[in-house]
Amino acid sequence: MRAVVQRVTSARVEVAGVPVGEIGSGLLVLAGFTDDDTAEGVARMAEKVCALRIFEDGAGKMNLSLADTGGAVLCVSQFTLYGDVRRGRRPSFGRAARPEVAQPLYAAFCAVIEGAGVPCARGRFGAEMRVSLVNDGPVTLMLDSAEFERPRRA
Repeated sequence: MRAVVQRVTSARVEVAGVPVGEIGSGLLVLAGFTDDDTAEGVARMAEKVCALRIFEDGAGKMNLSLADTGGAVLCVSQFTLYGDVRRGRRPSFGRAARPEVAQPLYAAFCAVIEGAGVPCARGRFGAEMRVSLVNDGPVTLMLDSAEFERPRRA
């Protein structure tokens, strides 16, 4: 699983001009899945997102998590996170999970976030969406579950 996590003061997703998900302060998470992903790995990623200490404390240091700030998540599925552009000019999406695999993983990811007590608004899986956000900081992180098992320093 891959996730692009952006700290936001607000974020919104629309389908055909109609809002389907919206949050104030919190995290916009663009989530992509591959056929190798498991429910356990997706749960670990959701827990990681909830626990990220990327909100500022009273001293201006990034030391607080979503739970500490009362923030929310807006999660948008995005298969293009597995776009491969190593050859040619058009991305290949062969590593992205098929919808019948990705949709349950997306639902599970959001459910783990909600189970942690964090409100989780959602985009509409498989729909053409328009996402708007006010990036706070800006703070943007890229998480890849394949990297979780690698040592921090080689």
